[in-house]
Amino acid sequence: MRYPIDFKDRFEETLLFWMERFVRNKVTTLSNHQVKERKRLDAVLLKLTRGITNIEELKWCGKEARNAGLIGINTYVNPLIKLYERLSYLGLASMKEIDEEMLSDYLVIATSGLSDASKKNHRIALLSFFGYIDKQNQDDQGNSHLFRIELKNWGGLRGKSGEKLPAYMNEKELERFLEALDSYEFSLDIRARNRLVIKLILYTGIRVSEALGLRLKDFLPDQDSYLLKIRGKGNKERMVMVKKEPIQKELDEWLGVRQSLNAQEDWLFCNQKGGRLTQAYVSRIVEQILLWAGIRKEKNGAHMLRHSFATLLYQKKRDLVLVQEALGHADLNTSRIYTHFDRERLREAASLMDDLTPKKKEN
Repeated sequence: MRYPIDFKDRFEETLLFWMERFVRNKVTTLSNHQVKERKRLDAVLLKLTRGITNIEELKWCGKEARNAGLIGINTYVNPLIKLYERLSYLGLASMKEIDEEMLSDYLVIATSGLSDASKKNHRIALLSFFGYIDKQNQDDQGNSHLFRIELKNWGGLRGKSGEKLPAYMNEKELERFLEALDSYEFSLDIRARNRLVIKLILYTGIRVSEALGLRLKDFLPDQDSYLLKIRGKGNKERMVMVKKEPIQKELDEWLGVRQSLNAQEDWLFCNQKGGRLTQAYVSRIVEQILLWAGIRKEKNGAHMLRHSFATLLYQKKRDLVLVQEALGHADLNTSRIYTHFDRERLREAASLMDDLTPKKKEN
């Protein structure tokens, strides 16, 4: 039986559901010639069939299946446990927000210090898991969401091929998106905040988590621009710059609204109760604006804005190092994915055989 990609109301519940289905599939398909305690394995299958309610129960299933003699089950279960903890921490709203870069980031963190064999096992587990979901999800109209995860190029194990091409907006779509952002009817108390956080991501290419981690003191005026102090992965700091003109109105309005809130600490962005915004909330807002603008992409979350910025930056400047520095990539190879739409390079390749092409004879 197939299920919608976002089968449950909450992201964590949906992710756990898919992990439960996947592990049950592995329990029934892995080689069982070393299984000696059949009743123990039967108890695991019964638990997975009835449904699990938390990640601890999935851990129990993996442990019991292994103790029953199902060799290899923890090759899949253990990486999924870590993945669940990582994705739950990110505050996603939909399974559709998961992409190649997010999983590469997870692998870098989860497999640091592990052997190459363990790193390969983590990669295999992710490929198997998302490949399973690709085949098993379907909505009421018969459409399936395809992740097509490959993980051929990441910091732990570098393959020969590149990564999957990212979803992004071209220049015309960016213009429509910005027009929609300015005309979308938010309530007055959150209007400036929502527009500001989205513009900061789009105009600088910073990660959603980096935007939500900005503090008031991180805005430094610099002539007609602001320097932003960004805290990236591994708590590494870098500076990015944004022009004042496109964000000043929203910044002034939001700072006025923010003063009336009981904001915790000095985070720039907070909710109406003073707490920090979540990445899931920002992604929902981005998806609403995309729908309003009539723009549909394979990935509609806020991370797509970062891909759009990076793609346009490379198209305009043809400087891969600049892309690396702007996005805060530790490895230049991570930035190479944004060369995917260099029309001039493609045209040069297409013209290679021009001089060898037989010329038509004139009559």
